Amino acid sequence: MADSSPIGLFDSGVGGTSIWKEIHELLPHEQTIYLSDSKNAPYGIRPQEEIISLSIKNTEKLLELGCKIIVVACNTATTNAIKILRNSYKVPFIGIEPAIKPAALKSTHKAVGILATRGTLSSELFAKTSELYTKDINVLEVEGKGLVELIENGKKDSPEMTEILTHLLQPMLDAQIDYLVLGCSHYPYLIPQLRKILPKHISIIDSGEAVARQTRAILEKNDLLNMENSIPIPQFYSNKDPKVLSDLIQAEKFAYQVAFLDF
Repeated sequence: MADSSPIGLFDSGVGGTSIWKEIHELLPHEQTIYLSDSKNAPYGIRPQEEIISLSIKNTEKLLELGCKIIVVACNTATTNAIKILRNSYKVPFIGIEPAIKPAALKSTHKAVGILATRGTLSSELFAKTSELYTKDINVLEVEGKGLVELIENGKKDSPEMTEILTHLLQPMLDAQIDYLVLGCSHYPYLIPQLRKILPKHISIIDSGEAVARQTRAILEKNDLLNMENSIPIPQFYSNKDPKVLSDLIQAEKFAYQVAFLDF
């Protein structure tokens, strides 16, 4: 049985659109609704109880909008809240975690950098994943202080961003990492900046493609794929300033709707 109901996504702000782009590219016939909780960004500095509460609020809004599956397009929300969400609601949930496993398996220098929020790095789920795959790997965990705030304010390409990234990456360069794992859905928007700072041999890994493939697999497993051939107009909502959200997706060559929504 086909299902034309939308895929719902939420993030602590605009960063999860990096995940949305991968899902839209893989599943162009699926309607999507994206919630940017920019009013409460970043989640990474908040206590776990608050992250859970915000994740529940976002989930209930997406269910109210008729979503058939929910992608938690936020590392911090996934690592702190997805277990509770899955136990509380009947729809399938797709989470996003830092891609530690592929980086650890592929690293020849046995040194991997992880750039993430405090909320992700301090979570139980992250600790379990890291312990499982990095026993013989030197892992440099760096909290991306200030990065989300700059992206949320439309300053991803600013000199200030370059200065902060240069400072944050230095310990990783000193440790001679050969893989950098991006542990926040905002951070793929920094790849052009990162490429200017990092040596060419350092590979950058994010979770977007893997999340898109998993979303398709779960839709197929639950007979939720939309079998129509039309291309729906994606809907994006922000509870702060929709312009920042619009600026990030305006380069895409398709119609979309961006609006303010109080949630």
